[in-house]
Amino acid sequence: MTLARRAAPPLSYLRCGPRRALLRRHRQGKSPGSVLTTVLYQDMDWDQFDMNPKVIAAVKKANIKSIKEILNLSGADLQRLTKLSNMDVQCLLKTVSGMLRKSCVLTALQLYQDKDHCTSQHQKLSLGCSLLDSLLRGGIPVVGITELAGESSAGKTQISLQLCLSVQYPYEYGGLESGAVYICTEDVFPNKRLQQLIEQQHKFRVDVPPDIIQKIKFGNSVFIEHAADLSRQQLALLCWETTDTFYNCIAKRITLLLSRGMVRLVVIDSMAALFRCEFGAKDSVMKARYLQTFGAKLHSLSSRFRTPILCINQVTDAVDERDVAQSNFGLLHKNVSPALGLTWSNQLLMRLMASRITQSEQSPGGALQHTGSVLRTLSVVFAPHLPQSFCCYAVNLEGVKGVKVKTPL
Repeated sequence: MTLARRAAPPLSYLRCGPRRALLRRHRQGKSPGSVLTTVLYQDMDWDQFDMNPKVIAAVKKANIKSIKEILNLSGADLQRLTKLSNMDVQCLLKTVSGMLRKSCVLTALQLYQDKDHCTSQHQKLSLGCSLLDSLLRGGIPVVGITELAGESSAGKTQISLQLCLSVQYPYEYGGLESGAVYICTEDVFPNKRLQQLIEQQHKFRVDVPPDIIQKIKFGNSVFIEHAADLSRQQLALLCWETTDTFYNCIAKRITLLLSRGMVRLVVIDSMAALFRCEFGAKDSVMKARYLQTFGAKLHSLSSRFRTPILCINQVTDAVDERDVAQSNFGLLHKNVSPALGLTWSNQLLMRLMASRITQSEQSPGGALQHTGSVLRTLSVVFAPHLPQSFCCYAVNLEGVKGVKVKTPL
């Protein structure tokens, strides 16, 4: 059985020509923009727009070449420049505005009634364990970015691998009937551990009939990508109009897999590794800009393809108690906070924290009592649909399972 395969050839780097051009733009103070900025400034072929030929002819005669020129003018100025009526000008503004808007506007009533393509608002990706699913009220939300942060050996990768298998199950068993793409940014992909989990699926998922498990080719639907760290120079040269190591992976190959329906889960392990290089005070603004850029692109993919995005994050020691309170909302007792700061936190729909329980906490006089393998906790730090809570779990040969523990009276 093929365990995993690469979705595309090795990642490529920027060529010398684009590098020089981007570096020149960066020195001139022209920061990289998004796809929206590209559409605003580029010359448009007005004949492709669904408008009255009279309006198209008037726009061409006025020598208006881009959408930005139209939006920068008031309705009265457009009337004087194009010699069009007020109704025609309003039609022109509505058409070009619709070109920029990538998704339809939904009312609160439509979201509440969960109609049409909004059915995924309440759809979740199961973790394969009833206790963990109960903590998350069904699992990982299908739309949005979910962060799983925690210290080393907390079980973050174990949960990620389990989700890569869970997504392949039918909808009635908590899956999405599709594959997963796993983007490694630091460590080598754990092939042996994935193979162990695949072999133990018939024991782990006792709620699924054995004939269904046997039909699923788990290893053939896990795609692996490796993205190198972003150096300071690469961050300075990053631009949406050109190729980049990480962006090229997300915007091209991952998008291709999603559009073909081959995957319905994207795992990035880890996000912090992409920004491991040191930043000075003058680089903090640039770093925040790129975090927002990556977050916006991931949100776009998740919304467009109804695909959950799971980002693994590392933690850093918090020297100030206020930092712990701001990042963990007073839920955790450890003086750690997720990396990448508030800018990245604002991109998230849900933040989960995985941690190991110390031996003193597991002792009879501690907070929890449990015998067996090392005990860990999965905590909900923040989410719009969940209260702050936690659940204990253990990692064994079969996978990640929730554990009911006894609390001393």
